[in-house]
Amino acid sequence: MSLRGLGPPFLLGALLLVLWEVYVAASGISPLVLPSPSRIVGALVDFRDLAWAHTVPTLVETTVGFTVSVVAAVGFAVAMDQVPAVRRAVYPLLVGSQTVPIIAIAPLIVIWFGFGLLPKVLVIVLVTFFPITVALLDGFATPTRDAADLMRTLGASDRQVFTKLRWPAALPSFFTGMRIAATYAVVGAIFAEYVGAFQGLGIWMQLARNAFRADLVFVAILIATALAIGLFLAVGALERLAIPWYTESRRRR
Repeated sequence: MSLRGLGPPFLLGALLLVLWEVYVAASGISPLVLPSPSRIVGALVDFRDLAWAHTVPTLVETTVGFTVSVVAAVGFAVAMDQVPAVRRAVYPLLVGSQTVPIIAIAPLIVIWFGFGLLPKVLVIVLVTFFPITVALLDGFATPTRDAADLMRTLGASDRQVFTKLRWPAALPSFFTGMRIAATYAVVGAIFAEYVGAFQGLGIWMQLARNAFRADLVFVAILIATALAIGLFLAVGALERLAIPWYTESRRRR
C-alpha cells in the first residue's frame, strides 16, 4: 500500500479517536468502563516494560506457529494436488476440522501438551492452516488445461508443468490465503494464552480485566492489533518480492 493509500484510513482512524476522546470527556463515563485514548496511551507509556514482557512471548508464538502452518499447508496442498487419492481422503477431513470449535479443542491441547510453546503453536496452526491450504489448492487450478497441454506438446514433463506453470500461477492465491491467516495467527496465539499460559498478551488481558484496569486491556488489544497489522504487511512485502509482476499489475488496476 502506498503512502497515498494510507491517507484515508489514517484520517478516519484519527477522527474516530477524537470522537472517542470527546465522548469520554463529555459523558463523564468511568475509566473503569471506557478509558479515553489518551489514558490508554498513558498506560502504555507507564507500563511499557510490562507490555514488552508480555508482547515477546505472543510474538514468538505467532511467528513460530504461522511459519509451521505455512510449511504444513504447502506440503498438504501439493500432496493433495499431485495425488488425487490423497485429496479425496484428506480434503473432507480438512473441511470437517473447521466445524470443531477451537474453544472446545484448545483446553484439551493444553491438557495434552502442557503450558509451553507447543500447544500455542498447535492452536495457531489449527486456526491458520485451512485458509492457506484451500487458497493454494484453488491457485493450482488457475491455469487452463490448454496451457498445460501446450507445455506437454513442447516436451514438458508433469513436474515441469507444475513448477513452471501451475506453481507460479498459484502464488497470488497463496499469498491471499497467507494474508488472511496472518490476522488469525495473532488471535489464535492470544486465545491459546487465555486457555493456559504464564506470559503473553492473552494472560495480560485476563490479569488486567480481573484488576478492573480497562486501560491495560485496551493496551493489550492495541499491541495485538499492531502485531496482526505488522504480520499482514510482512506477508505483503514478501509477496512483492516473490511475484513483483503480479503486484505491479494489481497496482495499475
